Amino acid sequence: MPLPRNLQTMLLLGIFAILLLFALYFAGEVVLPIIFAFILYLVLQPVMRGATRLRIPRTLAALIVILAICGGVGALGFTLSGPAADWISKAPGSLRRVEDRLFLLKQPIADLQNVTKQVDKITAGSEAPVQAVAVAGPGVSSLLLSGTRTMLVGLVTTVILLFFLLASGDLFLRRMVEILPTLSDKKQAVEISREIESNISSYLATISVMNLCVGVLTGLACWLFGLSDPILWGTVAFLLNFVPILGPLCGVALFLIAGLLSFDLIWQAVMLAGIYLLIHIAEGEVVTPMLLARRFVLNPVLVIISIFFWYWVWGIAGALLAVPMLATLKIICDRVRPLMALGHFLGAEARN
Repeated sequence: MPLPRNLQTMLLLGIFAILLLFALYFAGEVVLPIIFAFILYLVLQPVMRGATRLRIPRTLAALIVILAICGGVGALGFTLSGPAADWISKAPGSLRRVEDRLFLLKQPIADLQNVTKQVDKITAGSEAPVQAVAVAGPGVSSLLLSGTRTMLVGLVTTVILLFFLLASGDLFLRRMVEILPTLSDKKQAVEISREIESNISSYLATISVMNLCVGVLTGLACWLFGLSDPILWGTVAFLLNFVPILGPLCGVALFLIAGLLSFDLIWQAVMLAGIYLLIHIAEGEVVTPMLLARRFVLNPVLVIISIFFWYWVWGIAGALLAVPMLATLKIICDRVRPLMALGHFLGAEARN
């Protein structure tokens, strides 16, 4: 594992990394659909190979896959739109009920607010009054419209690019191999590409199946507890589990609030949130690590840092992409000799 010793080279690499991160931050609306399309392309490669063995033309197979994905997502969204709209419409009045249910915390919070007001009066007593200036910003409706438009444009871009990637097959890999100068470089490029495709597709397929199990078990628990719309809450648990750490934490809060709004007894709400947390712990700490331990031995501290960093850069989409991008970087570093030290640093102890 050779380490770079040229200080000038290290400084140039550091400057390049900083400039690259700034470019990714400001070009997120363009870069994110491309990254998502390439990741979905890796996941769907086994399906495309199966279609090739059945002698189905790649263009037709790609069109069938795209239509199946869009149809499934559209049908699920149509099914869940009604229940989701009902819960959202109840949100304004629900906050008051949650506050009333958590009456044990009202007095400490009120005392804290009184102390804060007294401190503000003491600190502001000797200062001249400051005239408040209100800055008019965009309304909530305009923000929602802008966000929805951006999301739709990103989805359309991802779908179109994914279709052409699936239809073109290994065109990118073939062209890259053709321009490499030596035979060893060509072999190395093919090995890296195949390993990234195999590992990332296996990781995402395993995670998707386990998240589906979490969603089914959570929906079943909601049905047994008598919470309305268990399919909606199972879908919420399935989607949140794609975001490590942050997603399950938000899930615990959501299920606690939903329980407080739906049940008369507080312990029922706490029990529902606790069962969801137990399901997530069993999946995240026992089952999934057992299935992925041989393929992914990433440093857990770096995984957490990566999730928070990419969440800051790209929001929820960045948190979703953090682990696949970190795993891809490790695979490349392990195969390229000047980067092997970095690959070793990104890894962790393999589990037996």
